[in-house]
Amino acid sequence: MLLAAVVFVLAWLASMGLIWGLWRARHGARLDRITRRLTGGATAERKARKGPALIQTEAPRHGKYVMQLAAQFRLIERLRMLIEQAGLKWDVARTLHGCLALFLAGFAFVWYLTPALRSLAPLFGILCGSMPIVYILRVRRDRLRKFEEMFPEGLEFLARSMRAGHAFTVALELIHAEFREPLSGEFRRVFDEQNLGLPLEVAFQKFAERVPLMDVRFFVSAVLLQKRTGGNLSDLLDKLAHLIRERFTLRGRIRAISAHGRMTGTVLSLIPVVVALIMSWVNPDLISFFFRDELGRMMLAAAVGLQVVGYLIIRRIVAIEV
Repeated sequence: MLLAAVVFVLAWLASMGLIWGLWRARHGARLDRITRRLTGGATAERKARKGPALIQTEAPRHGKYVMQLAAQFRLIERLRMLIEQAGLKWDVARTLHGCLALFLAGFAFVWYLTPALRSLAPLFGILCGSMPIVYILRVRRDRLRKFEEMFPEGLEFLARSMRAGHAFTVALELIHAEFREPLSGEFRRVFDEQNLGLPLEVAFQKFAERVPLMDVRFFVSAVLLQKRTGGNLSDLLDKLAHLIRERFTLRGRIRAISAHGRMTGTVLSLIPVVVALIMSWVNPDLISFFFRDELGRMMLAAAVGLQVVGYLIIRRIVAIEV
């Protein structure tokens, strides 16, 4: 009886410890962030920093060698801007480390596991190493597209708020409560920047850099011009929203017309791949020539390069900007 009670108590303590551990793992990081905000961070960390926390955006020792190498090619600011435009909370140094690690993993995978394809190891490594950048570009494209779809409605909301008697800066803050991301976050950031003392012109210029869209540039130019010369900004925003919606309509018509060209480019790019797969099943010796022989590998690399160039040319032809 005593043994059963001891086992029950131990099992209960173990289950409570497991539950506490899971809760700590889930909420520990959030509690640590709140604690650092309330206490101002660790004393040693504050002493190690050379500037205030609001100015020091990145630890100087984090990824020092990678950052120095990237600085020589001027990649740091470009990558930081891409990450910011994508709305991700990634660190530049960690992103570069991830690209390097994926490159080495892809290179080693082909080099050691497929000796017959060692000449393609650098290409496979580059493809693997570019995966984080491709992901950033994809997220950035989707985020900008979503912002562009919500932007005309946001401009109309700004115009209605100003007609209702709100100041322009207050209307910017109201967008944060009435709309979803990414529109709400970007306008909230503009409001916070100018509310903390940044000039409105500079805040809107930074806004145009974070959201590199033609419509946003029109909006920023209209707001800054109205601030200097005066005028009815609400009517100007309504006309700008109507112009953006008309551009959407025209763009949809152009995409419908150019759909045949895009489909043709995709089909022409996939035909060699499908033919190669069929030939590898029907006549494997013929396909193996392109991997075993040095001349065959050169021909394969040239064919892949020309195929990619042809696909990019077709995409460039059918890509009509409005």
